[in-house]
Amino acid sequence: MNPMMFPKMLTSHAEGWDWLMRIHPSVARMYLTYVIPMSIIPPAMLIYASRTYTDIPMLQISADKALFIAAVFFITELIMVPIMGRVVQSIGNVADAHPPYHHAFALAAVVPTPLWLAPLALFVPNLYFAMVVMLFALGASAALIYQGVDRVFDLTDEGKTLLVAGSVFAAGLVAWVSMMGLAFVTWGAALT
Repeated sequence: MNPMMFPKMLTSHAEGWDWLMRIHPSVARMYLTYVIPMSIIPPAMLIYASRTYTDIPMLQISADKALFIAAVFFITELIMVPIMGRVVQSIGNVADAHPPYHHAFALAAVVPTPLWLAPLALFVPNLYFAMVVMLFALGASAALIYQGVDRVFDLTDEGKTLLVAGSVFAAGLVAWVSMMGLAFVTWGAALT
């Protein structure tokens, strides 16, 4: 994926999204060249935080346990993107848009980009800053959903765009909360 298109995708129904739909990246190619590399960032930053923020009791875990938690989270991310692609496609079918799976997968792969990049805020030694960045990342993901469903589903009705975007956002939020829940359960198991 061309990183120069990403900022345009946040603010336009067409710019960036038209490019992505035009190049028709295969699911396998997008998964291997975009999803996997981006999915490495949060687990890597989790390991970094466990080694750097040693004054926070919750983060005082061994390197082996941090690696285990990071591996579980990484695998969960890799599983969740194709599932969300199928969910996005199903939502499109309900809205009579009938997007092909590779279009739905492209949306599911692009939308979490801000959430994948947000953990880089952990390089700044302030957890409040990291929380604010995460909130902005959620907002940016919501903007990507709103802008993307219009082009991916080829919708012409603004009301339908809002309905589909809201449904995709709700499904994505459920997926994200599930992943965070699994991360906390894994973290709790590692602490005991």
